[in-house]
Order: sequence, then structure tokens, then C-alpha cells
Amino acid sequence: MDDYDETKDDEVYDATAAAVVELGNTMMDKEGEDLSWTIASGLLAGAVQYWLYSRQPCDDPDCEDCAPYSTAELRQEELLEEVLGYVLSSEYLHSPNDRDVGRA
Repeated sequence: MDDYDETKDDEVYDATAAAVVELGNTMMDKEGEDLSWTIASGLLAGAVQYWLYSRQPCDDPDCEDCAPYSTAELRQEELLEEVLGYVLSSEYLHSPNDRDVGRA
């Protein structure tokens, strides 16, 4: 990755995330808000499959770039760590309707 372009990487990341949100909104408009959980689960399932596909190691067992993804267990750990990061940074993690929110 000698010619890695962080700006391009950020642009593609942001565009992809926005496209997934837009797809969810489009599906909800088409199928109805009562299926929002089903739609969200379908989006997540597809994202997980694509992520796992993209992290398949190459055929060089000594490849340093592939080392973090060189076994199914390592891919699972990386995926869970990445997802947890997104969860913890989400503005939607906490809700005023959470059961553990204090009420005065």
C-alpha cells in the first residue's frame, strides 16, 4: 500500500456509510417503519458478510498485511472490535428511554 491516500480512504468510507443509511431509509419507506428492525438486521448481515469477504487472507502464509485476519477466529475478533468501536462512538447508543436512565 505504498500509494495509500488517507483522504480518498475517508471519502470512500463516508460515502459508503451514507449509502447504507440511505438504503435503510429507502427500504423503510418501501416496506414500512414497522419493519425497521428487520431492515437494520438485513443491512448488518450484508455488511458482516462483505466485511468477512474483504478480509480473506492471501495465499502467502507469511503476509504481514494479512496476519490480523489469518484465521477465522482472528477475523471474528477484529470484526467484533471494529463493531464495538462503532457502537461506542454512535450518537444512538444512549437513549432517553433506556431503562437505566435516571428519572426525576
